[in-house]
Amino acid sequence: MADVMMQLGEYQFSINSAAYQNMTRSSEYRWARQNRVGTHDALQFTGFGPENIELDGVIYPHFRGGLGQVDMLRRMAEARKPYTLVAGTGAFLGVWVIESVSEGQTVFAPGGVPHKQEFRMRLARYDGSFFPLPF
Repeated sequence: MADVMMQLGEYQFSINSAAYQNMTRSSEYRWARQNRVGTHDALQFTGFGPENIELDGVIYPHFRGGLGQVDMLRRMAEARKPYTLVAGTGAFLGVWVIESVSEGQTVFAPGGVPHKQEFRMRLARYDGSFFPLPF
């Protein structure tokens, strides 16, 4: 498991398969403002906003992993369920859902088979307070 970059559910992002080249994580925090005369606004924390992760990656299907990797990510999204996310270091990153998967293909072989697939995937943190987790 040394070359695993991150694991979403059972799917492993790794150097030998779908390797992401860029990861962006954003978190929002909500603060309500109360105007005050003659001084700064008072702020009160009202809760957490959305938290998202975007992964941009490259797959060379003929190198390792095969052509079905992006389709596997789509099937996971179509399952409409949350997945645990674990960093390659073993750190538990929480529970997430797949919001979108997009793909680009370049450098084609005969029959239209791509030698290079680029993908972008957007994950959103799943709170789970309204629905029980399926595991």
